[in-house]
Amino acid sequence: MADLSSIRGFLCDLDGVLYVGRNVIDGARAAITEIKRRGYRCRFITNTSTLSRASLHDKLTGLGFDIAGHEIISAPQAALIHLRQLGDPVCHWVLSEDVKQDFRHLRQADDKADVVVIGDIGEAWSYSLLNKVFNLLMNGAELIAIHKNRFWQTEHGLQMDIGAFVSALEYASRKQATVIGKPSPAFFRAALSEMDLPPENVAIIGDDVDSDIGGGQTAGLTGILVKTGKYRKAYVDDSPIVPDLTIASIADLPGHLPG
Repeated sequence: MADLSSIRGFLCDLDGVLYVGRNVIDGARAAITEIKRRGYRCRFITNTSTLSRASLHDKLTGLGFDIAGHEIISAPQAALIHLRQLGDPVCHWVLSEDVKQDFRHLRQADDKADVVVIGDIGEAWSYSLLNKVFNLLMNGAELIAIHKNRFWQTEHGLQMDIGAFVSALEYASRKQATVIGKPSPAFFRAALSEMDLPPENVAIIGDDVDSDIGGGQTAGLTGILVKTGKYRKAYVDDSPIVPDLTIASIADLPGHLPG
């Protein structure tokens, strides 16, 4: 078992760790309450790009979690910071309507853009949309992906994520996307800065062995994998990434902490 005696804070993934869809993982609320009661600093991170941060907070509150808005660090928020660092780019959005609210103050255009920003849009993907983005890239736009996940867990089973669409656009345009969310080292650095803790004092809790555990370990964090959400034993067994600790669910985490 991993030694967690040096851990002072946790980065906790949302979907698949605290809930799946509208269904709360058994014991997740009590686990978060207990972790906070013991004085651990917590930030709640997600690559989800279908919901604005305000909507994510509303969802967590509605599911009964005592999590403040400032404790949520989403990939769209990290993308917003990145775009502001670029100056004042003209943007073309491939985003859900709710998430667009987080970017409403930036310049945007439909036919000529400096950057194209891609996030989750569900079943709105089509050949005509991909071809439109392809032509924007060929005409000089840069590609920014909120994340590049392969798949995710829904209430109805596994669902292909946007990573395949991003890869297709990279292949066709010969342009490499700037990936903002997990496992980007920049995302983890931003989260650690929010916590004011060095990586050796922080553990990440996630259900994705690639983005959560692999990304976190590369950034110097302790990786705790949960067997909920998108976890699949065969997939993890085939991965070169070895979690520092694997537990059945976040409900078991307090029992592994010192004291």
